[in-house]
Amino acid sequence: MKKYFVLVLLFVMPICAYLFFATGVNQFQRLPIITENVDEIPVGNTSLNKQPALKGKITILGFPGTTLFDNRGDAFNLNQKIYKRYWDFEDFQLVMVVPIGTEEQAKKVTEELAPISDMSNWNYLFLTPEQIQSFYKSLGVVGKLDENLSTPNVFILDKEANLRGRKGKNKKGDLEYKEGYSTISPAELNNDMMDDVKVVLAEYRLALKKYERIK
Repeated sequence: MKKYFVLVLLFVMPICAYLFFATGVNQFQRLPIITENVDEIPVGNTSLNKQPALKGKITILGFPGTTLFDNRGDAFNLNQKIYKRYWDFEDFQLVMVVPIGTEEQAKKVTEELAPISDMSNWNYLFLTPEQIQSFYKSLGVVGKLDENLSTPNVFILDKEANLRGRKGKNKKGDLEYKEGYSTISPAELNNDMMDDVKVVLAEYRLALKKYERIK
C-alpha cells in the first residue's frame, strides 16, 4: 500500500506543480501602459559615445536638466536603488536627457558615482532645449519640465517604446496613477519603482520561456 502511495505522489506532484505555475503565468499582472509608441530618442552627443535607442531595450529615462550637479543627490538615489541592481542586464539601459552645455556637470556626477558603481551603462544624452521639450512631450505625461528642463521623476519604457506605470486599482482596491517615480524619494524608488521594473523584466522572461517551449 505504501508503495502505491509513493508512486501516486511521484506521479501527481509534478502535474500539480505544473498546473500551479501555469496558472501563475496566466494570472501574471502586466504593468499598465501609460503611453504607447513614445518617439524614438533624438540623435545627439552622449557621455558614453553611443547613441541610445528605445526599441529593443528596457529603458530608465530621466531629465535632470541644467542643474544636474546641484541635484546630484537624486542621481545617487537612483543609482543605489535601481541602477546598481540592473545595470548589467543585457536589455537594460539608463538614459539621462540633458541640455547641451551641461557636459562638464554630467562628467562630475559620473566621477562622483564611479567609485561606488559601474557607470558603463549610465548614459547622458546632450540635446537642444527644443529637442528635449519635443521628446518629453511624446511621453504624454501630466507632469511638465520646469524652467531648467528638469523633473525629479524618472520613467520606465519597455522594449516597444511604451511608457509603463500604474493605472487603475492597486492590490488594496484603491485607484492609483503613476507615470513616473521620484528620485527625491529613496523609499519610492526602493518600493514602487523596484517592484515595477521587476514586473517589466518578468514579462519578457515569461515571453521568452513561452517562445522556447513553442520551439
